[in-house]
Amino acid sequence: MSEHVNICEVGPRDGLQIAPSRMSTDDKLAWIAAMAAAGMREIEVGSFVPPRVIPQMADTEEVVRRAVEIPGLTVIALVPNLRGAQNAWNAGAHKISVPVSVSEGHSRANLNRTPAESIAEMGRLMGWVKAQPRRMEVIAGASTAFGCSIDGTVPTAQVVTVCAGLAAAGVDKIMLADTVGYGHPKQIREVVRAVRAEIGPVLYGLHLHDTLGMGIANALAGLDEGIRAFDSCLGGLGGCPYAPGASGNVVTEDLVFMLESMGFSTGIDLPKLLDARKLLHAGLPAEPLHGQLPKAGIPRTFRAAA
Repeated sequence: MSEHVNICEVGPRDGLQIAPSRMSTDDKLAWIAAMAAAGMREIEVGSFVPPRVIPQMADTEEVVRRAVEIPGLTVIALVPNLRGAQNAWNAGAHKISVPVSVSEGHSRANLNRTPAESIAEMGRLMGWVKAQPRRMEVIAGASTAFGCSIDGTVPTAQVVTVCAGLAAAGVDKIMLADTVGYGHPKQIREVVRAVRAEIGPVLYGLHLHDTLGMGIANALAGLDEGIRAFDSCLGGLGGCPYAPGASGNVVTEDLVFMLESMGFSTGIDLPKLLDARKLLHAGLPAEPLHGQLPKAGIPRTFRAAA
């Protein structure tokens, strides 16, 4: 059997949060259902943030409540704090993703607090989550782990310190996020090794952006270091509204093609995934979509992993 790599689709959250036009709730659900039908087992469907801040996420509660009815789908919601976690739990989310910026500048711009204050908030959040009758898994996203468009270089030691604090707070998993897409393969390897040496298996995966065209190369570097979980976005949409210059995520279609071609099993059907892309385009017709595989088509030489 092929070794499995887990892909979490973040398009309905990260992909839509800076789109100039808004996708209707019904179109979001149709798109999510199509991706689930293609074999996508984990989808980050929205974020519990104030609608005045990110109006594209105003319907997240309804999206979560309806998405959890899709058979076999693990529904994830991003939350910035304890209140967001409570809202996600009440809506029925299976997992939550909580961003914690490594760099000071991005932390203040995105969450209006320091990294240390975010770690303290994570401790309160974890205390509440663990006291609930239904357990939500908590994934911490270590944002700007490979560089920041506000602060510039982010020292590896700083990444390790933040991740150690998150692990001590009791999070289930940590994703290293290249929020602005400044990372390169050598850096991916170095940071993954340093963080893993400190926190072990709590380091789970990578959230990669493709600002400088390094997304797929960085995913390959992560694979070489044993990473077996990635976030990605259909059509390569996305970017953080509080990280100047940040652009789209690594393209799900291209990532699945690379992994399956290399013999890694993702459980995702590429033709059906391209069908789901059509629903994304129908829901956001003015938004340009990215990706090399959709342009070229699936090669006749392609063979999915067993």
